[in-house]
Amino acid sequence: MIDTTHSLILIAVMAGVTMLLRLLPFVLFSKRTPKPILYLGTVLPYSVMAMLVIYCLRNVSLLSGSRGIPEIIAIVLVAVLHKWKHNMLLSILSGTICYMLLIQFVFV
Repeated sequence: MIDTTHSLILIAVMAGVTMLLRLLPFVLFSKRTPKPILYLGTVLPYSVMAMLVIYCLRNVSLLSGSRGIPEIIAIVLVAVLHKWKHNMLLSILSGTICYMLLIQFVFV
């Protein structure tokens, strides 16, 4: 069994590495952020969201079962709520709850 001292040293090393990795960008880009980094900061959030949507819909079969109807309803709900309220947490949570209710109670 690992003793307490060894565990504390492991935790201290992990905390130090985490702090170093979080501090490193501020040290490297303290004067001016390079243009490629600024570009990635504007494009990556949309790219990540698109990849998540594709990942979530990868196994939807349009030829069997409910034919993707619960997924389409949940996606439309998320888009409408986000356009209306501009609250990502509200729209994603509502879409998830809507989808779960649809597949559990409506499209059984």
